[in-house]
Amino acid sequence: MKDLEKDIAESLLQIKAIKLEPANYFTWASGWKSPIYCDNRKTLSYPNIRNKIRNGFAEIIISKFGKPDAIAGVATGAIAIGMLVADTLNLPFIYVRPKPKEHGLGNMIEGEIGSIKNVVVIEDLISTGKSSLQAVEALREANIRVLGMVAIFTYAFDIAETNFKKSNTELHTLSNYHILIEAALKTGYINESDIETLKKWRTDPENWKK
Repeated sequence: MKDLEKDIAESLLQIKAIKLEPANYFTWASGWKSPIYCDNRKTLSYPNIRNKIRNGFAEIIISKFGKPDAIAGVATGAIAIGMLVADTLNLPFIYVRPKPKEHGLGNMIEGEIGSIKNVVVIEDLISTGKSSLQAVEALREANIRVLGMVAIFTYAFDIAETNFKKSNTELHTLSNYHILIEAALKTGYINESDIETLKKWRTDPENWKK
């Protein structure tokens, strides 16, 4: 698993799905300032990398949860990769919107759910976990058991760990912030002098640069 975590981290840096700018910063939609920006949708444009992710997800799902009745993707970032995983495992696929559709049937869960008893949820990125766990709750409200969630990457915030524990949702990721920083240093993407800034941000991201 350690080799896969490093491989995924290096791949994300290579294609600039993750960008690190310790000397500057990005502004997230939440308003947080951050030396890192992640856009895992870029992985879909690289067959070798998306296949690594797909196969890694499939292996984790079978080893940690067994074979579920279906795969559920979190819209919109995890729809495409979730469907690839479902296809690999020969399972039905559904996806969960961030809120009910405002017209038509008003669905929050899209796809045929009538015979589905349990799912594994696919996510592309975990920050605080709030939006990811909204999808979990929507599935539970539809009387679908969530065996757990798998994601491409996590910032490994303490608040995310707390939120997943409160939700009683098991989470596994293909890579994480700690492995990413190791990979970035090893490949020369960042310097040793950047490490303190990157570590400080992760411990209190909400108040960084305020």
